[in-house]
Amino acid sequence: MIGKLTGVVDYKGSDHVLLDVNGVGYVVHCSDRTLAALPARGAAAALFTELLVREDLLQLFGFPTLYDREWHRLLTSVQGVGAKAAMAILGTLGAEGVARAISLGDAGAVKAAPGVGPKLAQRVVHELKDKAPGVMAMGGEVVAAMGDAPAAAVSVTAGETPAPAAPWPSSSSQAEALSALKNLGYAPAEAAQAVSQAAGDAPESETPALIRTALKLLAPRE
Repeated sequence: MIGKLTGVVDYKGSDHVLLDVNGVGYVVHCSDRTLAALPARGAAAALFTELLVREDLLQLFGFPTLYDREWHRLLTSVQGVGAKAAMAILGTLGAEGVARAISLGDAGAVKAAPGVGPKLAQRVVHELKDKAPGVMAMGGEVVAAMGDAPAAAVSVTAGETPAPAAPWPSSSSQAEALSALKNLGYAPAEAAQAVSQAAGDAPESETPALIRTALKLLAPRE
């Protein structure tokens, strides 16, 4: 199983990059978002990878972080969502956007991905709503690990930057808030939805603020 590649960018296509790893060229399929973040030809880059194996096909898919790769795996567990569709969803929303859409039940956001229709988007949201908290919690672990590891080992090497996204609390803040709510006895899916809504309402919030807002959202309404 090829889990990560570190090499030199030899070529960037419309949906893939050719990564030269010690003289061996690997074709790695990536989302538009990941391709935009890759450096120019001749620069070093690292990608976490997922190998798709079929009778007549071997394809590598690349991701900037383990968090993105885990979301890709989770998305492909939904019936009707192949590797390319999952990549399209991640490319459109980003890992944090996918987490938010699923936690909030926002099928419309998922439907914005190319090739994803309303029925499939609804299926993604419905089937993954109880699984999302586990991957969201992993996001905090990935961010923590990134603090102690070389940048090339955990992410695409800095280069061209994609268009700036709207501010969004870090994975670690969301994961910590989610963990706190679960420790208070809230169901994972219920806690994840509250944290996601709190993050959307106040994009600059850190962990304590996210917890306070989420608790207000979870409080019984009279």
